Amino acid sequence: KMKLKYIFFTITFINLFGCIADSDEPKSKITLNFNHYWDENEITNSELNSLNLTNEFGNLLSIERLRYLISGIVLTNDNGQTIELEGYNLVNISSETSLNYTPLEMIKSGYYSNISFIFGFTNENNNGNYVDLNSKSWNVPSMLGGGYHFLQIDGKFINNSNEEQGYNYHAIRATNNLNNSNNQDTFFRVDLGPINVTIETEINISVDVAKWFKNPNTWNLNELNQMLMPNYEAQIMMYENGQDVFSLAIND
Repeated sequence: KMKLKYIFFTITFINLFGCIADSDEPKSKITLNFNHYWDENEITNSELNSLNLTNEFGNLLSIERLRYLISGIVLTNDNGQTIELEGYNLVNISSETSLNYTPLEMIKSGYYSNISFIFGFTNENNNGNYVDLNSKSWNVPSMLGGGYHFLQIDGKFINNSNEEQGYNYHAIRATNNLNNSNNQDTFFRVDLGPINVTIETEINISVDVAKWFKNPNTWNLNELNQMLMPNYEAQIMMYENGQDVFSLAIND
């Protein structure tokens, strides 16, 4: 009996000590900062509405509005274990507070082999009802599959007639109205790479907006400028072009 009591107290002590040790491990919040560029040149709110950008095709254009949705942040440690952070953020270049996103969860400090996020919503989350997104006219009409936008870039460009013309570069889940079985997911996971989390870690993300118009599909705004949401092929092209838009900034 004494031996059994000894084993019991030993196990209890180990479990208690383990809980205390876990609770004492330093935990931190992370903040994702989104910094926008056109190639190497930073885009700031003050530069909106100016026809001072040229895409890969050669269209002279402006950006009047730039908004996109990120969700599903995941951190991966050296053992391959993942930590998923709840929540989402609608980044709006015209709203300074939206450019910095701090998830609510605290995470253990230390080295992580990768941090990633979802551009847009997964299908499961895209079926939700989000009051804040509804209030910002972020919905997609039910005839186009419902859910929410992933991206909106709006502005003007100089067309073939040398006149200003509006464009709306809007990304949603690709929907083929003629054959619903041809719907295709256009959300994608962005793997940023390794980070070291310390107290109040800030993660700077470079967003090269020019790449939405560049690779692998050189975007000609004279041909693809509006009514892109119901355009199944255009949505696939946007999905392909978005794959290298986001990257982890290298701090000096």
